[in-house]
Amino acid sequence: MTSTESSVGQMVNTVAVDAVAKSFATASTPTTSTPTTRTEADLLGSARVPTEAYWGIHTQRAVENFTLGADRLEAFPSLVSALAVVKQACARANGDYGLLTPEVRGAIEWACEQLRSGQYLDQFPVEMIQGGAGTSTNMNANEVIANLALERLGCEKGSYAVIHPNEQVNKSQSTNDVYPTALKIAMITSTDDLLAALERLTKSFDGKAAEFADIVKIGRTQLQDAVPMTLGQEFETYGVTLRRDRDRLLEAAGHLHEVNLGATAIGTGIAAPAGFAVSAGNHLRELTGRPMRTSEHLIESTQDVGTFTLFSATLKRLAVKLSKICNDLRLLSSGPRSGLGEINLPARQAGSSIMPGKVNPVIPELVNQIAFEVIGADLTVTLAAEGGQLQLNAFEPIIGYSIFRSMEHLKQGMDLLAAFCVDGITANAETLAGHVNGSISIVTALVPQIGYVAATRIAREAQETGASVKTLVLDLALMTPDEFDDLILMRPCSRL
Repeated sequence: MTSTESSVGQMVNTVAVDAVAKSFATASTPTTSTPTTRTEADLLGSARVPTEAYWGIHTQRAVENFTLGADRLEAFPSLVSALAVVKQACARANGDYGLLTPEVRGAIEWACEQLRSGQYLDQFPVEMIQGGAGTSTNMNANEVIANLALERLGCEKGSYAVIHPNEQVNKSQSTNDVYPTALKIAMITSTDDLLAALERLTKSFDGKAAEFADIVKIGRTQLQDAVPMTLGQEFETYGVTLRRDRDRLLEAAGHLHEVNLGATAIGTGIAAPAGFAVSAGNHLRELTGRPMRTSEHLIESTQDVGTFTLFSATLKRLAVKLSKICNDLRLLSSGPRSGLGEINLPARQAGSSIMPGKVNPVIPELVNQIAFEVIGADLTVTLAAEGGQLQLNAFEPIIGYSIFRSMEHLKQGMDLLAAFCVDGITANAETLAGHVNGSISIVTALVPQIGYVAATRIAREAQETGASVKTLVLDLALMTPDEFDDLILMRPCSRL
């Protein structure tokens, strides 16, 4: 590196640190003259860290290296909490082996509890998309926990001779077992919120199914008239298909409970005492209240990300189902006068800057786009999983980021779809009845009564003359009006 390049690098580093430090300094008393940064060292040398920051040099370098503008760790409280519970479980296990003094262990556990309660999220400025297989995330947690613990003991931040991010907080651990374990725990807890949103949407469809139970309409296959059904059956089906996805999500989340904590670098447990994986796993199960279990083959589970690909694929399945449902809602409400116009979606906003009175199905369109995003994110996860090499997959950061964003957007999308769309849907009963009366396909329901040949003749004549099927059937005295109505107004899909 030339002297010019070195000077430029130092200038960039100084500007970056000062910018962050300034945000902390503004909160201090103007009359107090205190340094805005402290100096920490690592294998690359030294660097300046904001004095008030609980993070340290490793986090600072990550902040400077990863500047895509992607979401930071602080945007994912579930992940920060999961990192803290992993560190707390390991602190207890290390205490069991006498590797931490009771005082240090207690301070680390206290710090972890602060993070688990949702405090200090602003101390996690590292972007989710990062190189290093999650090392920056792990070190961000190590440094914040260490400095919180130091303050708990009455020491200044950076007093690492007392509690060191690597020596004590990260003892018997590696990023390669901490990070995937934390990802899985965070996904498990986030699944609770996702399932709650899914249940709310399902109940919305159930409510509409009951409301529309007696409204007969024409079903359609390949966008062509098919046979009669009720609008209630149409909406009931949406609830059924979503419940099946709930079950699939629960199955996929079940696999997330198997973790490789205690594997350390590549699964051999190097630098950890014998039996540490079992001890840490027991503490993790106790702290989370979840049925966490230690993998039976730590080397395999350290390099394999198949659980993430399965979970991502399950999210994609849900997204595809939601998008199909939204396609249906947009089509059924199309027009409103020149389309199907069978249902009305709640009007949420003006739909055009040039066409007065136009209203668009903006909520279903939003959910469609979320589905497109989730489908793309699943491809990202697939490619990242395929890109693993030898004993480690280095691309777990993008895997985690993709899945968390998918989960959050799916949750928000389902909440909006339920509250701003499905709950307010109304039926256009007259339009639906008109479609039924004018449909030729309803002749299918008459086949058991009048036979296929007669039904075909009536269908052809209705097509050629424009007469209704009911009129032709009655004119030929093939059925009475009551017999005809009983067949058409029945619920075909409810019969076994």
